[in-house]
Amino acid sequence: MAKEQVEFELVSPEKLLLSQSVDMVVVPGEDGDFGVLPRHAPMISTVRPGVIAIYSGKEISERIFVAGGFAEVTTERCTVLAEVAQPVGEIDKAAVQQQLQDAKEDLSDAKDDAARDAARKQIGLSEAMLTAIG
Repeated sequence: MAKEQVEFELVSPEKLLLSQSVDMVVVPGEDGDFGVLPRHAPMISTVRPGVIAIYSGKEISERIFVAGGFAEVTTERCTVLAEVAQPVGEIDKAAVQQQLQDAKEDLSDAKDDAARDAARKQIGLSEAMLTAIG
């Protein structure tokens, strides 16, 4: 009997980034991480900034940072529509630390709610990226 897998697709606004059969995928949902296996109950979820873990067998074969988006799960497929996606191994820690520092300065210099909201969003994103790379 063939091994059951789930089809996983990671899509950015520009293109299809990844399409493969996997044993399991763990997605950072807005209400908490959720794992998707074959025959998962259908659902739709928002995705918070965090790491998608792709499993081959019982091991993580790939870790991809996403900046948010949406996930759609069916009984045989998981599709993540991500605002931004980047393999965790390609994240430049020094650049992210600088982005965090700049965003904190932008927050303290903000003159209106829109500027404060943008700075807070960047702070959250930078902190999530730093957590992802450890």
